[in-house]
Amino acid sequence: MRKTHALMQVALALMEQPEGSHWGYELGKQAGVRSGVLYPMLTRMLNEGWLVDGWEDPESIGKRPPRRYYELTENGKRALGALLSSAASDARFKGLRLDWVQFSFRFKCPQFGWAK
Repeated sequence: MRKTHALMQVALALMEQPEGSHWGYELGKQAGVRSGVLYPMLTRMLNEGWLVDGWEDPESIGKRPPRRYYELTENGKRALGALLSSAASDARFKGLRLDWVQFSFRFKCPQFGWAK
């Protein structure tokens, strides 16, 4: 995937809770990325095997429609970790808080590490 500012923002949002389920709308708000950019990116991540998706159980949510959720795969954690690690030394992404997420990810998921 092409390294863009939007991709880095979505990667940061996903990696803040690498073991969690992420709703598209909330992920877009957290990353500051509009839906027309977010959903094609999530589709590419699904195709790469970085994410798996599913739907809420309709019986547990009442009258509203079920929401689609996304979860990082082990491959996705490694790929996004490597992507964010390489972006940490890229001047285009200097304003992003990559050091904090790198530390947080190492602490939460030490088995994956970060590619240099």
